[in-house]
Amino acid sequence: MSSRITRQSVQISCAAVGLLAYFAATSGAVAKSDGIETAGNMLAFAMPAAAGVITLGKGDPDGVLELGFAYAGAVGTTLALKSVVHEWRPDHSDKRSFPSGAATSAFASAAYLDKRYGWHYGLPAYALATFVGYSRVEADRHHWYDAAASALIGWTFNQFVTTHSEKGVYVEPLVSSDALGLGLHLRW
Repeated sequence: MSSRITRQSVQISCAAVGLLAYFAATSGAVAKSDGIETAGNMLAFAMPAAAGVITLGKGDPDGVLELGFAYAGAVGTTLALKSVVHEWRPDHSDKRSFPSGAATSAFASAAYLDKRYGWHYGLPAYALATFVGYSRVEADRHHWYDAAASALIGWTFNQFVTTHSEKGVYVEPLVSSDALGLGLHLRW
């Protein structure tokens, strides 16, 4: 594979972003909640589906497995933490605020796309995931730190599960018994 942006990758990326934008734009008509909250909820479900469609469109069966493992690990961790932490939501509706499941779904998908296919997929996906996190805070369903923790959970699982499929330069976490930092990796 080439490290440059190909016409096919741009087309797939544009189609995925277009699909997500469509869900965001039309979601206000299908729910009684405000438009921002509804768009965030729709994106939280659409983003992993779009990541799967992109992966299948690239004919990448290893990527499908990695997406599944990273996503399941991130969402499973989020559900486990919700059952243990018992943080009140800002609207005081229940004690399942920490962390945000919707934000975890979005950020796990964005982190997968970024690590597997590079920044030209990751950047728009992270922008949409950030919107999902914002929508949960704006709707008074989560605190800002619930969304931030969800982003970290989704990102972390992908750092350990997802591999790069394309050539390029990548920044990754470096963890050892005596060091913690960032490493610069070149794939050719």
